[in-house]
Amino acid sequence: MTNNNGDTFEPDTDHHKHDSHRQNVRDTYAKVANASTGGDSCGIESSCCGVSDNNAINTLISTRLGYSETDLQSAPEGADMGLGCGNPRAIASLKAGETVVDLGSGGGFDCFLAAHEVGETGHVIGVDMTPDMLSKARKSATKGQFSNVEFRLAEIENLPIADNTADVILSNCVINLSPNKLRVFTEAFRILKPGGRLAISDVVATVELPEEMKNDPQLIAGCMGNASLIEALKAMLQKAGFENIAIQPKDESKAFIREWAPSHNITDYVVSASIEGSKPHHKGSR
Repeated sequence: MTNNNGDTFEPDTDHHKHDSHRQNVRDTYAKVANASTGGDSCGIESSCCGVSDNNAINTLISTRLGYSETDLQSAPEGADMGLGCGNPRAIASLKAGETVVDLGSGGGFDCFLAAHEVGETGHVIGVDMTPDMLSKARKSATKGQFSNVEFRLAEIENLPIADNTADVILSNCVINLSPNKLRVFTEAFRILKPGGRLAISDVVATVELPEEMKNDPQLIAGCMGNASLIEALKAMLQKAGFENIAIQPKDESKAFIREWAPSHNITDYVVSASIEGSKPHHKGSR
């Protein structure tokens, strides 16, 4: 399927299934946002949600994902909910004055950390489809006086951002939540400036998941059920137009991924990975 610009997308052949998928994810993360705001545990077994009423637990989760104590102290209180499967900023090489877009920004944790790195001359845009998360992030931005951060409500398959806007795109364990990942990557490519960079942490499949895992709503909402094989993911990135693609599995992530779905042998199938790519500089790029 192509649009008027000649871009190719996966055909959305099962609208009902995709809508159900999105609503399940939206409901799950609304519960996470509200649990965090209320100081409760989210109570969702099979999810990359580390939300707890104990800040020390969330700190432990985040440091295991690659964040430093300084990172945790520099973000507004409550922004760190122990979510994610890595630290995409570690591979982003952010610079002062850059524009950064975070796909699936949640409570804004990575956005606030990025804001410190790009400085007052830079700009950070968080995009999320869950109103409860967006409300939480906006309140934190106001409380923390982050004038260079904004949050927009949208699905990441249809970004409310102009072409050639971003220097860097971040995402942390979110793209797997989309039922149309190729569309997400094509949109990411569209909004990147020529030479712009993609820096993602997400879960990838090391072997094909059984159908029952692929269709498990909790595993899907937990960023695992919709994981793509590395070669399939690379093919999607190439089709979207990216070059310099690097997908690096993190075997050490199995220790915490195992805890997301203790009733499944999930680490037999998936692992966290860093995913990088860039938009070509040359004029022939889309």
